[in-house]
This record gives sequence, structure tokens and C-alpha cells, in this order.
Amino acid sequence: MELRVIEKTDAELRIEIAGENHTFMNVLKGALLETDSVDAATYDMNPEQSGGQTDPVLTVKSTDEDPLDALETAATAITDQTSALRDAVSAA
Repeated sequence: MELRVIEKTDAELRIEIAGENHTFMNVLKGALLETDSVDAATYDMNPEQSGGQTDPVLTVKSTDEDPLDALETAATAITDQTSALRDAVSAA
């Protein structure tokens, strides 16, 4: 996965995530919104025809925690959930 930080402040992070689509981005955005320290999370993905970027740009806002740390927390939550799902399917 290729990441490019576009902008980072104490309260906001904008990061481009190359090669990902709505499926992954919705899962990541959902996990971020479930993270207590996250005030807002969204992503933008413009189609190539618009002349805009083609890779999604994720925006995370957090006043209680560094937004990069909040992103790490959300990514860990996704890993934990997928591991639990994998274990449940294996046990079935």
C-alpha cells in the first residue's frame, strides 16, 4: 500500500492512499468514525474524467489525539475485526 501525506497538522491529516477503492475506504472511514478521539473522517475520490486525483484522499480530524495515531488505532481495529471473522469462519 502506497501512502502520501498531503497535509498534517496537530488536528488534521490528509493522506492519499494509492490503488484503493470505495470498498477499502468505506471500511477505513467507518473504523475511524468509531474511534473515540476522531471528530471527523471522510474521503474524496474523483474520477479520472474530472481531471482530479484518481486515488482516494482521506481526511481525519481529531482534537484529542494526533490524527496519525487515530489512523493507527483504526487500522488496528480493522485488523482485529478481520482476524475475528477469519477465526469464526474457520471454526464454522
